[in-house]
Parts: sequence; structure tokens; C-alpha cells
Amino acid sequence: MRETFSAFEQPLKWVAFALGIFSTLSVVQGWMLAAMLFSLPFCLIWVYCGWLRTEPQLKYINIVFTILYIYGIARYFILDL
Repeated sequence: MRETFSAFEQPLKWVAFALGIFSTLSVVQGWMLAAMLFSLPFCLIWVYCGWLRTEPQLKYINIVFTILYIYGIARYFILDL
């Protein structure tokens, strides 16, 4: 089954690359919500790729970032209500 998922790894890495560019541009422009919204799927892709290739450092670092981005997005919407 791992081989089935590995067919999607390279296209997902290109999507993650684009998300990283958009996230960086958002930070430069000062659009913090956009930066978090682009960064969250970026991290989820790398969590997936880390599990696929069993790269524990990549996997766990991105799990931490995913949690932080979810917290930041939730905080943004809760404080803006």
C-alpha cells in the first residue's frame, strides 16, 4: 500500500513548494491569516511525506507546526468575533 501512496509524493512536494512560496509572500505582506492558511496544508503534506518515507524528524517537527497553525487560526477567529 505504501507504494500506492508514493506515486503522489512528488506532485505533493510541488504543491507544498507552491504553498511555501505563497506563505512566505503572505508573511512579507503582513497577511498573517493567509500565511497560516497556506502553511497548515504545507505542514500536513510534509507530515504525510514524512510518514511515507519514515523520516521521524520531519514528521514530528511538522506535527508540532500543524498544531501551532491550528491554534493560531482558531485564535485569530476567536479573537476577531
